[in-house]
Amino acid sequence: MTQDRTSFVYITYIASTPEKVFEAITRPDVARLYWGHENVSDWAPGSTWRHVRDNDERPVEIVGKVVESAPPHRLVMTWTGASQASEPDSYSRVTFQIEPNDHGVRLSVSHDDLQVGSGMAAGVSKGWPLVLSSLKSYLETGRGFDLSGRARAA
Repeated sequence: MTQDRTSFVYITYIASTPEKVFEAITRPDVARLYWGHENVSDWAPGSTWRHVRDNDERPVEIVGKVVESAPPHRLVMTWTGASQASEPDSYSRVTFQIEPNDHGVRLSVSHDDLQVGSGMAAGVSKGWPLVLSSLKSYLETGRGFDLSGRARAA
């Protein structure tokens, strides 16, 4: 039996450029400053990517494949817990849509195909709003939230 699926969509406006937003998502050294993780990949379609925490006994938390990469406007990737990578039904999909706007950038993050009631669905429903708020703060002020427990400075 196939489990029910759910999705989340988050939209934020950032006083920045599409290039800087895309870079903040895809460059490990920049993502670490507001996310507390590094997103590691060459970002070519079909490539693997890893969501790496540098201060945890489980350093690789999330893994997946790059589905589509059209810098600086769109990035689509699969997403699952590293411990569930061999379970095809555990994968969900994240789409970053980055569009110029009169106020800077409109960033839309869709996380779909999540298993209803799963730990992953619960985690991302709380995690994305915090991460995206930290990204916005980082790009607009040079300082994101301390999501890793260590002080961050740009």
